[in-house]
This record gives sequence, C-alpha cells and structure tokens, in this order.
Amino acid sequence: MSEKWKLEGTYFESCNCDVACPCVFLSPPTENDCTVIVGWHIENGNYGNVNLNGLNVAFGVKSPGNMSEVKWSVALYFDNKASEDQKNALTQIFSGQAGGHPAALVSFVGTVLGIKSVPIYFNQNGKKRSLKIENIADVEIEAIEGQGGSDVQIESHPLCIAPGYPAVVAKSKKLNFKDYDFNLEISGKNGFYSPFNYQAN
Repeated sequence: MSEKWKLEGTYFESCNCDVACPCVFLSPPTENDCTVIVGWHIENGNYGNVNLNGLNVAFGVKSPGNMSEVKWSVALYFDNKASEDQKNALTQIFSGQAGGHPAALVSFVGTVLGIKSVPIYFNQNGKKRSLKIENIADVEIEAIEGQGGSDVQIESHPLCIAPGYPAVVAKSKKLNFKDYDFNLEISGKNGFYSPFNYQAN
C-alpha cells in the first residue's frame, strides 16, 4: 500500500512566452517552444511519517511546441537541505509515482534530463516571487497591476500547476537559466503564481 502524503505551500513559474502564456489555454506558445521554470516552496508537507516542511523543489521544462500535444523534456531539482528520506519522498511525489496532481503533470514528460540535489532559495515578498538554483538559475517575477491596483488573475485554465487556485499573472524581472540544453537570459516575459495543495489520490 502506498504512503499517504500531502503538500501545501506556494508556487510560481516563469517562461519565455509573452504575458499571459497561451500554453495554459492549450494554445501554441508565443515562441516556437515554451521553456519554463517552476518552483515550489513546501510550507507544510509529509510523505507518510517523513516531514517535508520548508523544502523547495524546481522543474526546468522545455516543450517543443503546444504543451498539450508534444512530450516535454524536464530537469528536476531538489533542495540539498533534504535528508535522504526526504529526497526519496520528494522523488516519489514529483516523479508522479505517488499519484496526485504531480502524476498528471508527469504524464506529459517524454525525457528526464536529470535529477540534481542543489541549493534552492525561494522567496516571496508581496507581489514578488524569486527563485535561485545555485549556479543554474536566477528568476524573479512581479505581479502585473490590474484595475484599481488589484491582481490580474486567471482561473479554471485547463493546463494548470495548482488546480483549485486562481493564478496571479506576473511578468519576469529576470529569467536566467543555464543547464543541460537550457540557455535563457531574458526578462519581461510571463509569470504566474498561487498557493498549491497536492495530496495522494
């Protein structure tokens, strides 16, 4: 019998598409591909009796076309603060083996480029989110100001990292990512953020 597990916290993503990324509506990316970094900060989480509070996870994803129609290449990054038991738990969850929404995301993956245990720094401050993966990535986004200073949000979009939550639309201050065949150094492109809540089916 598989372990019971649950994760909740905050996530954000940034990609090379113009704002707002059309991939979440199952439309083609604004460039020939969509290259995206997704970061999760686990505020409360467990896998069986393994506590996962405070850990970070990141994916680097490249989709060579419409994300709903082609297979993705993915690099996985796990927080090097994680113990061996915690790394094993995160691997089970984010590889899709433990079910839940991560399994739905992983169903789009065609190639796993690698899995690394690295220092990951996740920060949220008001309408800003940032992620640093040491010697690999440096990403910062800020929410776009809507009417009356409100957040611009989309909800119920079909391709979604965090089901059940509206995504705040943001723009990147920077998106630098160099690893495997990823090579981005851009700004002014798409970002989304929201809470997330995943659990075993």
